[in-house]
Amino acid sequence: MRALAAFLVWLLVSGCSAVNFAPVVDIYGQEPKPRKVTSGTHHVREGETLYSIAWRYGWDFRALARANNIPAPYTIYPGQRISMALKASGSTVASKPSTSSSKPASKPSVSKPASQPTPKPAPSPKTPVGLVEWRWPASGEVVESFSSASQGRKGIAISGRRNSPVVAAAPGRVVYRGSGLTGYGNLLIIKHSERWLSAYAHNDKMMVKEGDAVKVGQQVATMGASGTFRTQLHFEIRKDGKPVDPMGYLPKR
Repeated sequence: MRALAAFLVWLLVSGCSAVNFAPVVDIYGQEPKPRKVTSGTHHVREGETLYSIAWRYGWDFRALARANNIPAPYTIYPGQRISMALKASGSTVASKPSTSSSKPASKPSVSKPASQPTPKPAPSPKTPVGLVEWRWPASGEVVESFSSASQGRKGIAISGRRNSPVVAAAPGRVVYRGSGLTGYGNLLIIKHSERWLSAYAHNDKMMVKEGDAVKVGQQVATMGASGTFRTQLHFEIRKDGKPVDPMGYLPKR
């Protein structure tokens, strides 16, 4: 019996060690602290979106899509491989004009007809400049601040009671709803424009689904303690994939 038990323990341990998990950037415990990953490959799992993967590894979703030849609307599939080696493939280099010193032979001048005034193109419609007007996503007190340190908190923590409302900080569309990012618990990510995303973590109940359009101030979740040690909302804003301090964008109370 002892030999059988030892064999079963060995089988369990060896079986677990054979599992090849994708690299995890988020840190277990109290604070999600993602940092940019510039190597390796992520294998897409059920329920993931390009937005959540870009969030996990600290990339702008557009750069990740370009580097992996994923066109809009950025649909991905379980088992698909997403490369994080974007240093070369994700950057674009502007083409330069030829610097050849050779000059073409001069051509005889040819009389040209009188030039006619070129009609001015019709003015193009104004496009938004990417600015977003933010509002507070919850009414509690800020108990943890943003940090620009490599291992610092990439958002703010807002205290509150369980089931108190969490609202959209700006109008947009839900691009991720799930609990697959370690350290965030039940997480919502909202896309506000091509440059701006926001995240709402540690929710108890999530009241919207992926693809839903939301209005500013609309309740999207209830505050909870999923993935953390206390009831709180972890709130992040990212511009072009880079975390920014929400306090620089939220209105003063």
